[in-house]
Amino acid sequence: MSEKVCDHHNTARRNRARWCAVAILTFVFVFVLVVLLVWAILQPKKPRFTLQDATIFNLNISAANVISATVQVTVSSRNPNRRIGVYYDRLSAYATYRSQQISYSTAIPAVYQGHKDVNVWSPFLYGVDVPVAPYNGAALAQDRADGAVNLLVKMNGRVRWKVGSFISGRYHLHVACAAYIPVGNSKNTGIVVGNSVKYQLSQRCSVNV
Repeated sequence: MSEKVCDHHNTARRNRARWCAVAILTFVFVFVLVVLLVWAILQPKKPRFTLQDATIFNLNISAANVISATVQVTVSSRNPNRRIGVYYDRLSAYATYRSQQISYSTAIPAVYQGHKDVNVWSPFLYGVDVPVAPYNGAALAQDRADGAVNLLVKMNGRVRWKVGSFISGRYHLHVACAAYIPVGNSKNTGIVVGNSVKYQLSQRCSVNV
């Protein structure tokens, strides 16, 4: 009799284990299906950034490996989503030349971007006597002599997505805007404003989230 009771208990445990496995698989399937449906309905898209212009106040090589720069850039961001809002948290911008940072990071105030909204920022990017590799100082001097400098304006931060009353966790945002600036070119299209020159660029930026 004892053996039959043990067999009965073992069978019951196996049945419970099967039901638990079926319940877990069903939950996972339903969860994945809901996520896919929400994704298909919302069709989320990354924000679109554009570098509109750059105003050069200062871009000099004071030594073979020392660069000083003062640049104001205008960057616009557009939320292409119809049902998703974007919170920009801890956003900052800086300039690089040949993969080396030549300005300090400038903080940009946190902001919420609604559906299809556009935000425009015009941060100053400046660096005083920033040390760089000697070959980069020489390259910048040569680029200025040739009449064009390629800078890369970068923006890093974190974003949150808002769908209805739901707000997601934070995701890293990386933006890179190539700025081809005709500094020193006698045929450039820059606009002289006081002691600075403003260049219209309208260049799309790469965005990674």
